[in-house]
Amino acid sequence: MSNQYVIVPQNYRSDSMVSISPADKRYFEQAQAKQKSPPQQMIFGGYSPSPSLQKSLSTQLSEQSIDDFGRMQKDSDTELVVQYILQLRDTDKREQALSELSKKRESFPHLAPLLWHSVGTIAIFLQEIAVVYQHLQPAQLTPAQSSRICSVLGLLQCLALHVQTRSCFLRAHIPLFLYPFLNTSNKSKAFENLRVTSLGVIGALVKGDDPEAINFLMQTEIIPLCLRIMKKGQELSRTVATFIVQKILLDDNGLNYICQTPERFFAVSQVLQTMIDDLHQSQKDDQRLLRHIIRCYLRLSENQKAGEVLKKYLPQVLKDPTQSFIKDEVVKKWHNNLLQNLSIK
Repeated sequence: MSNQYVIVPQNYRSDSMVSISPADKRYFEQAQAKQKSPPQQMIFGGYSPSPSLQKSLSTQLSEQSIDDFGRMQKDSDTELVVQYILQLRDTDKREQALSELSKKRESFPHLAPLLWHSVGTIAIFLQEIAVVYQHLQPAQLTPAQSSRICSVLGLLQCLALHVQTRSCFLRAHIPLFLYPFLNTSNKSKAFENLRVTSLGVIGALVKGDDPEAINFLMQTEIIPLCLRIMKKGQELSRTVATFIVQKILLDDNGLNYICQTPERFFAVSQVLQTMIDDLHQSQKDDQRLLRHIIRCYLRLSENQKAGEVLKKYLPQVLKDPTQSFIKDEVVKKWHNNLLQNLSIK
């Protein structure tokens, strides 16, 4: 950790800092310097490239995409995506361009590399994120603002999923900029969409069982943020947050990290117990959420120290091997394995 600096996104106060290298610090200082430059020198934020520059950029991007991603053909779809990326630099066209690019996430497989390697695009995404911070406290996020930032988050999810951009995405510490969104508690639809889509970006990072992603997340405060949402969030956000904790637990380093201290273990187990009690008492048939909870318990039981403690603290309703509210056959098998690991008959 020597010769490193610590930064967090502006307007976000946190007790948990993430260190970055001097090279990353210089990148952010250069980005800040460009924002202070005269308008004609800006690469984003109100400056619209001239027609000749647009043509030049379009040609460069198309040529780069062909050189770097050989399987991509220079077809009309590629040209359309390039034009949308260029339109991000025009504030009057940006919202529509974000929406259209977000729709291309699944149909255009090379979108992530094009976004990452096009000049200024990531800076524009961070600018869009920073603008929303001021609407978090007090809670003043409108549906239109929520929809716009969710388009940005959808594109970040694309970057987090793609094998060619995931490592760059992590090294730039971009997930940290989403944590203020996860730290909100307003229950309006605009804020819930913001939380769910932000969780979707983190979920995309852990979906591929990438050790680099898990190790990065363990150095941040994603676990307490997810636990908070699991305990007090709404249905969809609770499910995605539980999935993220499950994927961290399934990694050996993640399991050891959570079981390393009593505070971490009980923070997780108590939230899981609260969720089981809520589901049982409300008689809510949420099999997807239940699936993630049981898988978390099963993984915890595979740690010898945690397993010994779970024998005492496993919710009473889960100690019954004939529980009828577990309907999925795979989850029933996990439940039986859990009881076997804990020597509960």
